[in-house]
Amino acid sequence: MHIPKLNFLLFLSSTVVALFTSCNREFKKDDYTAYFGGEITNPTNPYILFCKDSKVIDSFKIGNDNRFFIKFDSLTPGLYSFKNEPEYQYVYFDKNDSIMVRINAKDFDNSIVYCGRGDQKNNFLMEMYLQNEDDRSKVFDVFDYGISKFLQSIDSSYQSRKKFYAAEKEDIKWTDDFDVYARAALNFHHYSKKEIYPLAHLMRTGEDVVEKLPKGYYNYRNDIDYNSAKLSGYSPFISYLSHMLNNVAAIHYHNHLAPVDLELKTNVSKLHIADTMLKNETVKNIILNNIAFNYLLEDQNMVNNQKFLETYHQYSTDRSKKNEILKIGNAIQQMKIGNPLTEVGFKDKSGANFSSNSIPKKKTVIFFWTQNLSSHLVAAHKKVLALQKKYPDYQFIAINLDKNQAAWNTLLSKYKFEGITELRSENFEDLKSKWAIMKVHRTIILNQDGTIRNAFTNLFDVNFEKEL
Repeated sequence: MHIPKLNFLLFLSSTVVALFTSCNREFKKDDYTAYFGGEITNPTNPYILFCKDSKVIDSFKIGNDNRFFIKFDSLTPGLYSFKNEPEYQYVYFDKNDSIMVRINAKDFDNSIVYCGRGDQKNNFLMEMYLQNEDDRSKVFDVFDYGISKFLQSIDSSYQSRKKFYAAEKEDIKWTDDFDVYARAALNFHHYSKKEIYPLAHLMRTGEDVVEKLPKGYYNYRNDIDYNSAKLSGYSPFISYLSHMLNNVAAIHYHNHLAPVDLELKTNVSKLHIADTMLKNETVKNIILNNIAFNYLLEDQNMVNNQKFLETYHQYSTDRSKKNEILKIGNAIQQMKIGNPLTEVGFKDKSGANFSSNSIPKKKTVIFFWTQNLSSHLVAAHKKVLALQKKYPDYQFIAINLDKNQAAWNTLLSKYKFEGITELRSENFEDLKSKWAIMKVHRTIILNQDGTIRNAFTNLFDVNFEKEL
């Protein structure tokens, strides 16, 4: 639900009106003063992080009234992002913009409203983002369509957004620099659907349409600047590159490779293509890191992991991420079948420390959840409650990944998850580095003696019960 804009305007007029006299003044040519602030209800973190290209350049504490404000003596025009972790969103600043934002962290994206000097273009980006997200949630069935119907469907959606883009551009009269991001928001969602289609259609219907695609299907690729420094930190662009590489590197015709070897060959091919095609070091490293994270957390053939990492390290120049990926690789190595779990610390509901070494030696299912994904929280616990009845010889342990002990206890008190051992991660970074926990949907199964049976499964996998 959107926060009423009238309330936000009253907030602006009553608390920071003096600062917005800047909207009507003339700025000197060399004056790059800018303002950013707002109000966030139900914050998930006491700080707002202000970032450029994923790097934190400033942070400010949220006040007791849920408001925050900062004056930049000099802010280079361009695209930035702000985070109330784990959520984030983009904000674009032209010279001397004074931007305020109102957010309800319980519905982060849908609640965002911008006001002040520079608000129109940012509200355009948000509206385009929400339209694309709504479309993304409905698009899966479209991948079942034959080629003609698929193209007709996505072209109709694209033309509607294109009209919206053209009208807003004419009305707001934004700069050429901002238009780089406006066009990216418009185009890359559409391009991504075209890249995904051949793979998704094959997976969902069994029909391989690669040889049937019309001539010129991929012509838009010729107009893309794959080395755009401006877009290197913009998720629609990075997401498109990932989908494109998945498509280009896909091996359609094979009958001699085992699934794990096919995954290795495909992902090494992605690394080769990225290294050849992407000359901008920042863009290339981001894409190489995405490929590495996704591969390591999906394919758990230990020999192949080492082969993959050799190629990754050959191409990547991002030292910090290389170290992080190396740690994940090492953690995965420790999570091999038959190994004991590496010790990590938790808190129980009373706030007492609980070591993973204290887990009773018994057949065990460990799953994870966070209050930020409420639908998963409920679905995972319901699935486990049903499994308890079918597999009484198993113990089920739920690990919460949030930081706030009181909020965790309050949330649990609303439900009756009887028979499930509830623990909270004491240090998520430690858990991530030791158990390679990068996705909330991970599930770990332990044998009777506490050794690992499968550390990389999913409660909702159709074959999950076969693991038990």
